[in-house]
Amino acid sequence: MWLLLIVLLGLVFLYRRYRYSQILDNLTDKYVFITGCDTGFGNLLAKQLDKRGMKVLAACLTDHGADALKKETSSRLQTVLLDVSSSQSVSAAADWVKDIVRDKGLWGLVNNAGIGLPVAKNEWLTKDDFANVLNVNLLGVIDVTLKMLPMIRRARGRVVNVASIAGRITICGGGYSISKYGVESFSDSLRYELSRFGVNVCIIEPGYFKTLICNSELILGKLRNIWENLSEEIRTAYGQQYFENLSAGEKRESGVFRQPDNHFFSGSHWQVEYLCSWGSQER
Repeated sequence: MWLLLIVLLGLVFLYRRYRYSQILDNLTDKYVFITGCDTGFGNLLAKQLDKRGMKVLAACLTDHGADALKKETSSRLQTVLLDVSSSQSVSAAADWVKDIVRDKGLWGLVNNAGIGLPVAKNEWLTKDDFANVLNVNLLGVIDVTLKMLPMIRRARGRVVNVASIAGRITICGGGYSISKYGVESFSDSLRYELSRFGVNVCIIEPGYFKTLICNSELILGKLRNIWENLSEEIRTAYGQQYFENLSAGEKRESGVFRQPDNHFFSGSHWQVEYLCSWGSQER
């Protein structure tokens, strides 16, 4: 009985590995639009897909980020400035993409742009603190996706939304975890709606990696600024020692993000979720 079970599990494992190893043909004919390419995941993915010969359309927040990326990639890669929290900027970027892809459509969309700060106890924050994060991490994802959908549908392409392990387990106060729960929910509903058109939707859930979002110095600096501007009543209620203990907890090492596996674009059969644990690649 146990031997049969082990054999069956082994066959299932081999079948999953076989499906995962199947790579699409003609990747060089496909366009991929990636947001948040100044640094971090988006920057690494843009470079990797460019090396694979794909036609990368990289959206950066700053001129500096765009110029630096172009210096490290081929002439195939094109950049555009994009602030995902601005509907006007998103519309302009969508028009730019439409002029480039034309009848081919957009094979891939990676909603990667995001911010993490401020991270603090909910009571220490304001409505605007929450709104600033949600406007980028959630509403920005929704806005970009809706503007790109006609082009993705034409290509029967793929939508990849970068969520977070914080979209499964709430790890902090503020808008970050809230926004990532929202990204997961939006992705689930979108996957159901677009399946009839042959469009796939998946999420990537990174853990704690060494990117700007997890930069301890930035987190601690912002946290101290928030603490110093709280009312005397709130600071007395929590106490200075509580703040010091909280600050010490933020001084943890983040995992090193290795070159990302781009199976969500190159694979013939892909997964609904790609979980990136501490210091590892997608599984």
